[in-house]
Amino acid sequence: MHPYRSHTCAALSKSDVGQTVRLSGWVHRVRDHGGLLFVDLRDHYGMTQIVVDPDSPAFKTAETVRGEWVIRIDGLVKARSDETVNKHMATGEIELYAQEIEVLSAAKELPLPVFGEPDYPEDVRLKYRFLDLRRETLHRNIVKRTQIIADMRRRMSEIGFAEYSTPILTASSPEGARDFLVPSRIHEGKFFALPQAPQQYKQLLMVAGFDRYFQIAPCFRDEDPRADRLPGEFYQLDLEMSFVTQEDVWNTMEPVMRGVFEQFAEGKPVTQQFRRIPYDTALRTYGSDKPDLRNPIEMQAVTEHFAGSGFKVFANMIASNPKVEVWAIPAKTGGSRAFCDRMNAWAQSTGQAGLGYIFWRKEGEKLEGAGPLAKNIGEERTDAIRTQLGLDDGDACFFVAGDPAKFYKFAGEARTRAGEELNLVDRDRFELCWIIDFPFYEWLEDEKKIDFAHNPFSMPQGGLEALNTQDPLSLKAYQYDLVCNGFEIASGSIRNQLPEVMVKAFELTGKSAEEVEEQFGGLYRAFQYGAPPHGGMAAGIDRVIMLLVGAKNLREVTLFPMNQQAQDLLMGAPSPATPAQLRELALRVIPTAKKD
Repeated sequence: MHPYRSHTCAALSKSDVGQTVRLSGWVHRVRDHGGLLFVDLRDHYGMTQIVVDPDSPAFKTAETVRGEWVIRIDGLVKARSDETVNKHMATGEIELYAQEIEVLSAAKELPLPVFGEPDYPEDVRLKYRFLDLRRETLHRNIVKRTQIIADMRRRMSEIGFAEYSTPILTASSPEGARDFLVPSRIHEGKFFALPQAPQQYKQLLMVAGFDRYFQIAPCFRDEDPRADRLPGEFYQLDLEMSFVTQEDVWNTMEPVMRGVFEQFAEGKPVTQQFRRIPYDTALRTYGSDKPDLRNPIEMQAVTEHFAGSGFKVFANMIASNPKVEVWAIPAKTGGSRAFCDRMNAWAQSTGQAGLGYIFWRKEGEKLEGAGPLAKNIGEERTDAIRTQLGLDDGDACFFVAGDPAKFYKFAGEARTRAGEELNLVDRDRFELCWIIDFPFYEWLEDEKKIDFAHNPFSMPQGGLEALNTQDPLSLKAYQYDLVCNGFEIASGSIRNQLPEVMVKAFELTGKSAEEVEEQFGGLYRAFQYGAPPHGGMAAGIDRVIMLLVGAKNLREVTLFPMNQQAQDLLMGAPSPATPAQLRELALRVIPTAKKD
């Protein structure tokens, strides 16, 4: 027999009854039932119940073992009685009667519990991540992660993509975040950068003629952590295609992403036909460029109903500024003064002056609008709003007014809050859509200049002519995001492959042709020698997995994440360099000046 195991802790069944077998694993818990000991033995694959009779030669050793000790057990497989069968365990029809137990490794008192998975401080969980990873939920999430990535690889290979690895040490690139810099020992005073994304390399692969590339790519960004983005590193399903339009990218990747979700959704419905929603429409309808379409609330403009009305706050705003609009946030089933007051109080807690509302109720046979706004604008306008929004008895509507560019985010938050408070959100489904036609540029108020709104390597709609003739802030890009349940899970674009367009696009942000050639020399040179039209996208693997396993935080789907302060508590990183290391790299640490 093998020195450690003949079977795993998930392998034994009724067909093994009567056999003598050997298992090894971790002691999950020990229970004493009147002298009879029960040990739940756990390994990577599952769990088996061990029974240790007081007459067994193994009993004396069994009395000493504790949680998370590693032991080997030889024993006889017996069937459980009908009333003791555990249908929730793969091995629930049998139990192993121990004949011999060997302690392979004892465990000290645990700094955090594994059994039961109670909430525990994150710093302790990350410092002892090797214990945290033994917890069933986290362990299962990580296994699911490997399965999802394998499924992605299989699907990409089946549709003709080949996986190519791109460099980790590279040059700095403007991807919207800070680079991690790596000093060069050989080239004193110069630095590599860890790639924020393989953007330029995958475009160079298209210029080199490889046609369909993909990679499970590690990406590195020195940015602040949040629930849906880890500090340091993350992984993406990165891909690029030659001779394609954006419709080709969508039509190619929809079946892949839908298939991955269906494979791991555990029966939850998945969108079959992804909607394609223009960016401007998404902001006006949902108040977000990553809308949660499980929330049925759709906002509408109702400016005309308030123009010249008795509600002077809105009416005067509309009359004095042509940019002012009034947006309605319909809330079916929200027609009570108590709910409306709660929404108004919430708005005030976010720093807003308040949130105007109307709710409708039956007075005898008549449906009437109630609330201060209804009284101010009158019955006719109130009913026109209700008709436009398709509202009825027991429904409500909230209103936001001003320049939409300044209030759309708040309106979107109000939409989200109303949907969640009223339980309108269908949480047991995956709703995916494309957000398309993103702005090419945005205005940076602090710097008083325009800059790229998203990927600087995207092709502007209209090409060079549009760059030369249109207001830059009116330009749209062949840029698109894939959104699921309120999270951006992928972003992509059709790329600019013409050097003159590339130079002009950067010139409008203040860069000279010489600076473009210096900073993006590889790509710029490549475009001089025959670059095919190409495009692609990158899907955030960590976010996809987080959605599929129902986790609330990316740390629950990542093996060894950093904490909120961007520190690896397990390995003690980042750590100071030694004087010898700094001398080799010709570096000196200059402490940040302390502020008074």
